[in-house]
Amino acid sequence: MRYFLCLSYDGSAFSGWQIQRGVPSVQACLEGALSRLLDRPVAVTGAGRTDTAVHASGYVAHFDWEGEVPFEASDFTYKLNAILPREIVVHLLAPVADDLHARFSARRREYTYFIHRHKDPFIRNFSWQCGYPQMDFEAMNQACQYLLGTHDFSCFEKTGSDNKTSVCTVFEAFWKPYVPSHIQVMGEPEGGRRAPGDSVPLRSTPAPPTAFGSGPLPLPSCGGAQAPGALLPPSGDYWYFRISADRFLRNMVRATVGSLIEVGRGKRAPEWIAELVAGGTRGDAGESVPGHALFLNHVSY
Repeated sequence: MRYFLCLSYDGSAFSGWQIQRGVPSVQACLEGALSRLLDRPVAVTGAGRTDTAVHASGYVAHFDWEGEVPFEASDFTYKLNAILPREIVVHLLAPVADDLHARFSARRREYTYFIHRHKDPFIRNFSWQCGYPQMDFEAMNQACQYLLGTHDFSCFEKTGSDNKTSVCTVFEAFWKPYVPSHIQVMGEPEGGRRAPGDSVPLRSTPAPPTAFGSGPLPLPSCGGAQAPGALLPPSGDYWYFRISADRFLRNMVRATVGSLIEVGRGKRAPEWIAELVAGGTRGDAGESVPGHALFLNHVSY
């Protein structure tokens, strides 16, 4: 029988999802915990790679087991989380069809990249301080329109990758402002940049449930909150980039963000992104931004 796991992890201490010799990985930790719980070796297959220091709030993995696991689903996740390190939490265990694959059956993946414009000690581990004096997010959103559709995205792919194809279909790509939870709860500190009387939006409702396979399967969404409203502190300190596609290339999101930053700084016109997608190389695109601000936040099947 095949089981899907929905999990989240703080990637700060790991060299990515995939097992690599001599370095810690999320996959190795999960396999070790499952093998200990079930008292025999268990191999785990994930929805895809994440790079060093990249996080996930809606990751999906599967493992195979002869018959039913020896615990109820709630007991299984409780016991598994007691073994796993604090950086990893399993939200859900669900039986699925034997031909459903965590990686190859995925139809859509969604990533979010967070930036902040001024120093903030409370989000520094999960957001990149992008302190350029001027950032034109309207131009960056114009540039995002050139990413939509089916294209060869080799201009954003890490050099030396061994993919059979660099063609991906991007469903959405945009920048939006947001207000971090510590400001929502406690407000701006004395002397902060939010003007008196400005309201702070609450988080919107979670995304609808995701079905992992055919037939009724009451699984909750593992993707976190959807895009909040457009209200923000006047200075526009906090922004996120959201992109979803059928598949992603190695380093694709971080290189895409780095290229859009070039547009925001006024160094490139929005149409430059169209030129890159049409025939650019990795050397033509912008630099990759740091990985610690990137989250894989949703996988759909």
